[in-house]
Amino acid sequence: MLHLYRRTIGKKAVMAVTGSLLLLYVVAHMVGNLSIFVGGIDDYGRWLRSIGAVWPVRLGLLGCVVLHFVAAWQLTRRAAKARGRYEHRRVVNGSYAARTMRWGGVILALFVVYHLLDLTAGVLNPHGVEGEIHANVVADFRHWYVVLAYTVAVLALGFHLRHGVWSATRTLGVATSRALALGVAVVVCAGFLSVPFAVVTGVVS
Repeated sequence: MLHLYRRTIGKKAVMAVTGSLLLLYVVAHMVGNLSIFVGGIDDYGRWLRSIGAVWPVRLGLLGCVVLHFVAAWQLTRRAAKARGRYEHRRVVNGSYAARTMRWGGVILALFVVYHLLDLTAGVLNPHGVEGEIHANVVADFRHWYVVLAYTVAVLALGFHLRHGVWSATRTLGVATSRALALGVAVVVCAGFLSVPFAVVTGVVS
């Protein structure tokens, strides 16, 4: 296994698998967020705690993020060394999403830290009461600047998913199209952004 990981294809496989697991979490998290429209987001949070899923999921996500980041960093260094062997660098013809994966990852990492301090720890939340998820979310997204920051992070996630889904499926040998990857990114972005915009416009209060 370690021998395979030392190879480029092994690192790409790690990125594909961990990325797929992270995508599953993102979709599940989005569905949970959407329960705010039927007044069930507090019940959703209590249910997760009652089945003991919170900390196992957090630890699993942390492991996936670390492996994903390390593999990406190593692949980037390997690609830089390979380009250095040539006098003239070849022009990169990848999509905009592919070229911005690195900065998109940085934006997402910073947002995750803020998100944890805000809605998990409650330190940065205007309401900040544990278990009162609905009230915490509404307290956050009443402010346009929080909605703006959230929108930037979600759009960064969308670009990341657009390229990541297509790249991961190719690595894992699954036939797919760029249109499908774009569709996944659009659905995830629309799902996540529907909540802050519903709050800031008064649809959810």
